[in-house]
Amino acid sequence: MKKEDLLKLVADDDLELLKVKPISTGAMTADHRLVSSFKEIEEFFVKNGREPQPNHSDMHEFKLNSRLAGIRSSKLKSDSLRAIDTHQLLGKFVETVDDIYGDDDLGLLDEGEESIFKLRHVPSTMKMPDKIASRKPCEDFEKFEPLFVTCHAELSAGMREMRAFTGEQQIKPGHFFVLHGVVCYVAEVGEKEVKNKKVNARLRVIFDNGTESNMLLRSLATELYKDPSGRRILDGHDKALEELELIKSDDQSTGYVYVLKSRSELPEVKKIANLFKIGFATTSVEDRIKNAAKEPTYLMAPVKIVSAFQCYNLNPQKFENLLHTFFGKHCLELKVTDGQGKLHVPREWFIAPIASIELAIQLLINGEIIHYHYDGDLEQVVLKD
Repeated sequence: MKKEDLLKLVADDDLELLKVKPISTGAMTADHRLVSSFKEIEEFFVKNGREPQPNHSDMHEFKLNSRLAGIRSSKLKSDSLRAIDTHQLLGKFVETVDDIYGDDDLGLLDEGEESIFKLRHVPSTMKMPDKIASRKPCEDFEKFEPLFVTCHAELSAGMREMRAFTGEQQIKPGHFFVLHGVVCYVAEVGEKEVKNKKVNARLRVIFDNGTESNMLLRSLATELYKDPSGRRILDGHDKALEELELIKSDDQSTGYVYVLKSRSELPEVKKIANLFKIGFATTSVEDRIKNAAKEPTYLMAPVKIVSAFQCYNLNPQKFENLLHTFFGKHCLELKVTDGQGKLHVPREWFIAPIASIELAIQLLINGEIIHYHYDGDLEQVVLKD
């Protein structure tokens, strides 16, 4: 918006909303001592060509400086003296839009390069998604209600089982999930599309409270990952298939990836709520940490095991390095002195909620971590743009 356009916009002020009414002389002179003390400050300004400074060698100037600071810090005093402030010691008095433009030392309101009206790094058009997911009443819920009744009955009878959600490939038509405490049913999976090298699809998800949503497949997966109580509901056939995919006798255990919490008494460590160590061990985690109080990698303090994941047929060190990269920007920067007085900077401690760390581990296991990143501001694992 140009200056002329803004002036036209505010010119039609029939209600005089922009007109500033000066304080009446009666109100201004109600406190003669305040006026007199301010006049003394003005006299100093006229005589010396500057404001009084906190000059400890001149008590009179020091008092005037303190007095001026007190007036400026009080809106009531400043407003009552504004009308007699001929030297603008209390700042410029804004009455009109022209006053605003006139007090623009940085040129932010001009039409030059620094103007606030000149947009930078903003696309001329915004690409909006084709469709935004929404919840609405399910008009044909009577078709799905018997499915929910059967699902609940089979859960009670042990014919179905709830397990943790572990991957987007589990979202298929005819499958049930628990999202934020509500059972939902994937009625339809639309045609899969590839955008920005990511596969996605529009779903029709029916909830047992009689509503439905047209959310995207990846959006449902993200919500199930983030929800601590998020679950998938397996029927007898799904359970049998999973049993076949369990660890076999010839699978090789290659170690453990673990998450630890420090029990250090150092104030700079104790004050960090979400500080965790991500590491790996080829032996049991208990054996690995038994000398934690003597090792700088454990901050020379005891630790508590938060979680541990046994790895089969993979390189746990590579697994650990990938997690370190995922949370790399939120690595703890702290120097630790060992028993010989040498300084160390441990690189395996990260500042992130345990839920996000465990989610990242799960995403790494099922190979979907490439679609996600950790947002430190939100403190959440989120889908990449």
